[in-house]
Amino acid sequence: MTEILERRASITGIGQSAVGRRLGRAGLDLTLDACLAAIADAGLTRHDIDGLATYPGAGIGTAGFAGAGLTEVQDALRLDLDWFAGGHEAPGQLGSVVSACLAVACGLATHVLCFRTVCESSAQGGGGRAGIGGGGRGGFKARDALQWTLPFGAASAANWLALTAQAHFHAYGTRREHLGAIAINARRNAARNPAAVYRDPLTMEDYLAARLISTPFGLYDCDVPVDGSTAIIVSRASACATVAKRPIRVEAVGTAIHGRPSWDQWHDVTSMAAVDAAAMMWDRTDLTPADVDVAELYDGFSFLTLAWLEALGFCGRGESGELVGDGRAIALDGNLPLATGGGQLSAGRLHGYGHLHEAVLQLRGEGGDRQVPGGPEVAVVSAGGGPLAGCMLLTRS
Repeated sequence: MTEILERRASITGIGQSAVGRRLGRAGLDLTLDACLAAIADAGLTRHDIDGLATYPGAGIGTAGFAGAGLTEVQDALRLDLDWFAGGHEAPGQLGSVVSACLAVACGLATHVLCFRTVCESSAQGGGGRAGIGGGGRGGFKARDALQWTLPFGAASAANWLALTAQAHFHAYGTRREHLGAIAINARRNAARNPAAVYRDPLTMEDYLAARLISTPFGLYDCDVPVDGSTAIIVSRASACATVAKRPIRVEAVGTAIHGRPSWDQWHDVTSMAAVDAAAMMWDRTDLTPADVDVAELYDGFSFLTLAWLEALGFCGRGESGELVGDGRAIALDGNLPLATGGGQLSAGRLHGYGHLHEAVLQLRGEGGDRQVPGGPEVAVVSAGGGPLAGCMLLTRS
């Protein structure tokens, strides 16, 4: 069998800045807090870091979306780099971490510091949330697929994915209560997470009574814009003997995209790019969905959790609503614990990196009050929706 190169990589350090609504702190400030915390967590120093990776890179997207860029972080930390990478076009937000895995596997670097920073909450101020490409800047001209959505007021992924969710509802009998169970589970777990933004109890009555955003999505189906930064250190497995914490092994990654790179022109509009990324990941391991102890699945919108459950093979096509049921199966003590830290729906939109941070905590046994019972050994992490998707399978052994 061809060597699976990502298995030469391990996650050795994690760090996170303060996370909150409208913190009013600069993106670089938050980034440095997270990066220094990750370096200390790994028992390394700045002089050990020879690689740097981020998503998406400086100057990309609407205000607050990009946080800090590579060059300003490298300069602020005075890093001597042998390798660095950043970019918006990637297999989900975790593409930067996948790139870091390949960099250490190929010998381009030994310890790569990966970070993702957002200041979207402060950037929105007291106003509404900007859509993708809908930053309100004068002279903006829609291109590509946006020319068919922005003129009609569909500026947000909430609009585009709502159509996907409606198609799933129509084809498979999925109900809003299934989405509600996902949101309520996230809030229940967030109540055990001191860093989560929203921790007050959420009931099904609360969920169904909330204002609609884009049918069938209500307020609690949408992730929470925050300010915050998360940092991850990816190290060459052969260089992990001296790190401070248990290295978490990268078993396999999924990065494939075979269909059209579109929100609405996929061959099966209810599945999206997640199916290709997930299939690739399982092809690179002998493990199966039955081996997974905890799943940190991208939940920019609640429906994306259903799409990832099906793509990753935890259930058949159209069966994710039934799998979620009333939420007991996905609880901390359920068959497949999901969003153990509160996910993006309650803990805050850290854009995939928050899920990876939480997965490492769970595999280390450092989840505190929200620790999955029994000492999980295998975790899957996914990020992205629509035309971009990526996933990683992690083990503690």
